[in-house]
Amino acid sequence: MRRIWQLRHSLATKLILAFLLVGLIGISLVALLVVVRTRSEFSRFLSERDRTALANALAEHYAATGSWQGLSQALDAQPGLIELRQNVVLVDANGAIINSLQESTATQTMQDILRFAGEPIVVNQQTVGYMLPHPMTVPNPELPPPSPEQDFLARVTWAATASASAAILLALLIGALLAQTLTRPIRALITATHKLADGTFDHRVTVQSHDEVGQLAQSFNQMSAKLARASQQRQQMTADLAHDIRTPLSILRSYTEGLKDQRFVGSPTIYNVLHEEVEHLQRLVEDLRVLSLADAGELVLNRRMIDPRAILERVGLAHIMQAEAQGIALTVEASEQLPSIDVDTDRMTQVLNNLVSNALRYASAGAISLGAQLRGDQVVITVQDTGSGIDAADLPFIFDRLYRADKARQRNASSTSGLGLAIAKAIVEAHAGTISVDSWVGSGTTFTISLPVANPHAQIRPKTT
Repeated sequence: MRRIWQLRHSLATKLILAFLLVGLIGISLVALLVVVRTRSEFSRFLSERDRTALANALAEHYAATGSWQGLSQALDAQPGLIELRQNVVLVDANGAIINSLQESTATQTMQDILRFAGEPIVVNQQTVGYMLPHPMTVPNPELPPPSPEQDFLARVTWAATASASAAILLALLIGALLAQTLTRPIRALITATHKLADGTFDHRVTVQSHDEVGQLAQSFNQMSAKLARASQQRQQMTADLAHDIRTPLSILRSYTEGLKDQRFVGSPTIYNVLHEEVEHLQRLVEDLRVLSLADAGELVLNRRMIDPRAILERVGLAHIMQAEAQGIALTVEASEQLPSIDVDTDRMTQVLNNLVSNALRYASAGAISLGAQLRGDQVVITVQDTGSGIDAADLPFIFDRLYRADKARQRNASSTSGLGLAIAKAIVEAHAGTISVDSWVGSGTTFTISLPVANPHAQIRPKTT
């Protein structure tokens, strides 16, 4: 049904219907004129046939009597000729009016009659009279009467010319209306694209139809919204980067100026602070470099076949001490027989380390579980915690660069660049995988990573001891 609805509202359907309408109207006009002309010509044919029948009856009377005496009585005896006798005048071979076959006092001169071609009455190959229409219309004597063939061709030519002219005018009218209808939204799109090129991302076009042009308008509005969002994110990212860089630089400057002015003497504590701020700047620069490479499709991956469980156990082992110190239970729950995945182990470990670090950072107690299982031709890795969760309004933007869900997280994230989840998403997608998040406030958060099996047709590798 949806396909039928799309076809009904498509631009191609509208064009086809418009052309069909023009064709139907043209054909209808031609057919109408042909019918009218055919009826007229057929009426003429019947009239000529009837006149011929009357002429034959008159000839039979003359052949039988040798004169026109008793003509009216003879015709009255034939009911079929009563209607045919209307408006007919009988003249002899010399052009003199013998008798009007209907009551009439009309008189004509010899010259008038001779100018008009009547229906001859022939008896024994001799013309004994003429049957003329009455009342008589005398044509221009200077113009010879047209032949029946010429008259027929003239009528047909007129009908064809009239119908063609009407069809052309109608086609021009419909074409103009159709062109106006089609070009109006296109002109609006042209204006909108010019505004978009000038940096006006909030301009939208009105969607007036559901055909291809309407879909183009919808796509343009979606593109404008995404560009506006990207512009806003870029501005926010610039401001956040400036803040993230300014903070450690301010700390470094204050400490180095104090050491230079000898306001305080260098100590291991001061040197540790300076070292931590330098490391923070280094991480920020490195994260930006990784994102830049990922955006350009130039992120180098040193892939190798590895058991997914091995990566999870490595990550769990790296964070087990911190988890125990915070009173958090960190477990690895992965299937023992999983097919290998072809990944850059360092990059994938970086992704999982970031997810576990976030879980530890934003959870004061509870549990963190690392899991992996096979779903079709995908190995699904999950990082689940029972922390405070993420508000639903923040979930669509959780993988945006420098995005932090709430004030509490910003307060605890001074040592992070705010790019961790954006980098995780870029690395996973570089492996032809996907990453998603599900979270409920007060119930915890689950990050899900899906990676393709290295060889989906290979047998599951048995557990080794």
